[in-house]
Amino acid sequence: MNDRAQRFFDFIRGNRVSIVGVGVTNTDLVPLFLEKGALVTVHDKRSREQLGEVCDRFEALGAKLALGEGYLQKVECDVLLRTPGMYFKSEFLERLRQDGAVVTSEMEIFFDLCPCPTFAVTGSDGKTTTTTLIAEMLREAGYRVHLGGNIGKALLPGIEEITPQDMAVVELSSFQLISMRCAPDVSVVTNVAPNHLDVHKDMAEYIAAKRNIFLHQNAFSKTVLGLDNEITRTFQDEVRGRLFWFSRRERPRFGSYLADDGNLYLNTRAGSICLMKREDIRLPGIHNVENYLAAIAAVCEYVTPAQMREVARTFGGVEHRIEFVRELQGVRWYNDSIATSPTRTIAGLRSFDQKLIIIAGGYDKKIPYLPLAPEINKHVKVLVLTGATAEKIEQAVVEHPTYDPSQLQILHAADLEEAVRLARAAAVPGDVVSLSPASASFDKYPNFEARGKHFKQLVNALQ
Repeated sequence: MNDRAQRFFDFIRGNRVSIVGVGVTNTDLVPLFLEKGALVTVHDKRSREQLGEVCDRFEALGAKLALGEGYLQKVECDVLLRTPGMYFKSEFLERLRQDGAVVTSEMEIFFDLCPCPTFAVTGSDGKTTTTTLIAEMLREAGYRVHLGGNIGKALLPGIEEITPQDMAVVELSSFQLISMRCAPDVSVVTNVAPNHLDVHKDMAEYIAAKRNIFLHQNAFSKTVLGLDNEITRTFQDEVRGRLFWFSRRERPRFGSYLADDGNLYLNTRAGSICLMKREDIRLPGIHNVENYLAAIAAVCEYVTPAQMREVARTFGGVEHRIEFVRELQGVRWYNDSIATSPTRTIAGLRSFDQKLIIIAGGYDKKIPYLPLAPEINKHVKVLVLTGATAEKIEQAVVEHPTYDPSQLQILHAADLEEAVRLARAAAVPGDVVSLSPASASFDKYPNFEARGKHFKQLVNALQ
């Protein structure tokens, strides 16, 4: 075990640790902290009946439970680990800090203790695919890679097995970054657009959270920014280490770009090199070209062009991201449940060379839908709306000057099951149907993964 990890676990022994939220990440932390001698209480707003057998498992290990409506009323702890979705600047957490408690998260602790090089990715769109591509390229180059953060499993439980020769690749959301002062060896910001404004105080706070991914790096670090995004372009003056750009429109001095000849290039101090053709990339859509450019700029010191090309030719994509589900009676069905914002849905619409049938709508994150309207009017033939944002999306679409009711049919569904039935009834051979919600899932599902899995079940059950 590395010395920093040993000192941390020595500190934890005997301390009262509150772990808030029984999610994918925190579930693995409970046995870890109990094993290290902490006095653990698990807090969750869901009831014992809703959580199920995990409660029995936690209690058998020695944890206490605080569940249901008053799950945060009597928190007495030395250390609190918040779930990523718990707003860091809440009055509750502020009171705990004033009372002398440590308020932190799994990712903050991981960055403090990790002994190997770290790659961190954030952005409003594309961060999961970019994170995965970085990990795939590093694996292709022969490294042992630990993938986590906002994607995959918690990394802290395995901290004792990570060696300095490994690589850690993490995806970080604004909710995680708002309290983090991390200093990854390589940080990537894919883009920034309005998102999560139902939680963040305003757009300025959201942008400030994203900036935390690179603000605390040193002179030997690398920052990769999207050159084509107005907001990320403004970050350059605050970059402390080496700055690399990625672009599909311009040739940066240092970084990766898509040239007019359709090839992807990399510019470094050693000169310019052609890496691959756009056609080498198996994933559809120009947004995935951008994801590759971001990943290339991040890993270029560790991965050869041949290894990058091998990943491009073989990598089939991440679940729930324009994921092909099935073809039935000449109609192709895709799951793009990750499209929880208008910009992400726009990228999905532009990935196909025909008009689509899309299912949209969901939880309202208080973000504007006006930018989505012209793209729907241009790329969609049938729009099936459901969820809390259905009326907002329809209003944006029909009030836009490009709306033509003879070219776009708008349907409403009570739930996803009805939406799939309506989409199937409207489809003819040759059509593409895509779940591309432009909204979060929380009105009906715990996360976009659950929504996507339900959609796939519904589609695969069609006869």
